[in-house]
Amino acid sequence: MEASYESESEPEAWPGTQRPGTGTVSAAVREHLRKLCLREFPCGAGSWVTLVDKDLLKFLKLEELVLSANRIKEVDATNLPPTLKVLELYGNEISSMECLCARPPAGLQHLGLGHNKLLGPLESLYVTADHWPNLVSLDLGFNDLTDLQSMVASLRTLRHLRLLVLQGNPLALVPYYRGLTIDSLAQLCVLDDITVSPNEKHFFRGLSLSGDLLAQEAQFVVTIGNLRGVLDTSVLDPEPGPEGPFIAYSYYVTYDFVRDEEGEADEDTGELAEIVKPSPSLELLVEESPEEVGEDVIKDIVGGVTEEVEGSLESEAEESGESELSVISGPSTILQTPRASAEELAKLRLCIDPRLCPSPGTVLFSTTHKPWAEVIPCSYEMQHSLRDLVPLKAFLLAGTTVTIVEEKILSWPVVLPAVDSPLSAKRGKGEKDKKGKEKDRKGQGEKELAKQEWKVPKKKKEPPKELRQDPPILQVLGRGLVILEPLLAGEPLVSTVCNFGTVRTLTSDRLTLARDSKKIKKVAKKEKPKAVNPIYESDYHPEPLTVEVQIQLNQCRSAAEALRMFAV
Repeated sequence: MEASYESESEPEAWPGTQRPGTGTVSAAVREHLRKLCLREFPCGAGSWVTLVDKDLLKFLKLEELVLSANRIKEVDATNLPPTLKVLELYGNEISSMECLCARPPAGLQHLGLGHNKLLGPLESLYVTADHWPNLVSLDLGFNDLTDLQSMVASLRTLRHLRLLVLQGNPLALVPYYRGLTIDSLAQLCVLDDITVSPNEKHFFRGLSLSGDLLAQEAQFVVTIGNLRGVLDTSVLDPEPGPEGPFIAYSYYVTYDFVRDEEGEADEDTGELAEIVKPSPSLELLVEESPEEVGEDVIKDIVGGVTEEVEGSLESEAEESGESELSVISGPSTILQTPRASAEELAKLRLCIDPRLCPSPGTVLFSTTHKPWAEVIPCSYEMQHSLRDLVPLKAFLLAGTTVTIVEEKILSWPVVLPAVDSPLSAKRGKGEKDKKGKEKDRKGQGEKELAKQEWKVPKKKKEPPKELRQDPPILQVLGRGLVILEPLLAGEPLVSTVCNFGTVRTLTSDRLTLARDSKKIKKVAKKEKPKAVNPIYESDYHPEPLTVEVQIQLNQCRSAAEALRMFAV
């Protein structure tokens, strides 16, 4: 064969492979070639075939042609020997099968086009019996094919088709993919290297009759479990004075996921919305339970910092869509706050950590804010329904980024403005009351008087009920990538424990232990408190910062389930 290369040297042989002289190659060889086609011959290490010319017709008895892992964009079918039975073009740059359908070899039994760039609904027009009447095995895996219904309708004309590979395409992500393909192609024996069982044929019987009524959308369920090994930062803060600040900490987990441009934006509960609202008061923040908040509470992420700010925080909330984003913990009312200068407000603003920004084309989602604990149960579950399947495939190849965030909120007492007239009226009344109290105190005993005086400082220590809050201060405790490519390759579930290393320290754990021991003594006054073992440096082995993440691709188990969930 004479071919056009990008260099004059001959391409290296495929290591560990043996090509049979005639007939169809075995499934093991095809699988081996598929795995090697994207790894062998890195750029600069070998020669690349870019064009197959008519000199190939000189091979009058050629039955197998393997040109995998090259840079072929088109193949002129008129240059292929009519005696071909096997044609493998894995890992090239072919964007359409149209070039192969001009005059394809009539006796071709296996066609391998995996890991190319096939894209568009028209590709189903080129996989019919009019072009490949004797095709037994077809591999179109890991392309960008999206229209499952049109594809199986064309494949139904291939009466001799027994082996089919479509996994790695966006169309294989819909929950009824395997069931519709099996029921549409009754003669199929192996789909995506998995044998078609009689039970599958039974459970999905009749699904192809309603295939056009099924919505083309993929569904994923993201579950985030327990969060462990978080540093208890609150023990490092000093005790607040009567004027504050009163500090509250909460912890949550974010992840990015592709957003469906064709879907309803209002259905994205749990998405970090682009709005600005003041957070609730400190009492609401502490007393609000996870059950009351819910798992799909909308939270906000800070998106920028403006240099000049005029007006109150309430006016900022109305103009937030163009200025900045802040993190909130749930529905909140706008708190009345005194007006402040632009310079003072600028100091309170939060500079967003770039690690909290979602990747391009994705949206950030977040769990509910939870207080610190040895084990923080996130208890988060979110279903993502996506119709735009091509960006979804790109997202799965890239993976999702999981981030653990600590939110710190400082609250201050609200200083009420002084009013002259009410105060003067109360002052006169207070003088009369003072004289009356002095007369009453003469008749009281010393014990009762001491009791009244002792109650006064206790009331002063209570935090004020009305507080104003600074914008939240966010700190990234851990961040890592979760690989999602197995979902594209046919695995229904990705389950992992993200480990971000140790962030706790011996000092903080000792302070936390001392604080918890005091709480135990206060609770169990009548009972003898249990002895708390001290933490020694030689025995100190802190638990690493980890979070449990699970992402599942929904798959229908029967025709009835598919019709119930996706019939439109």
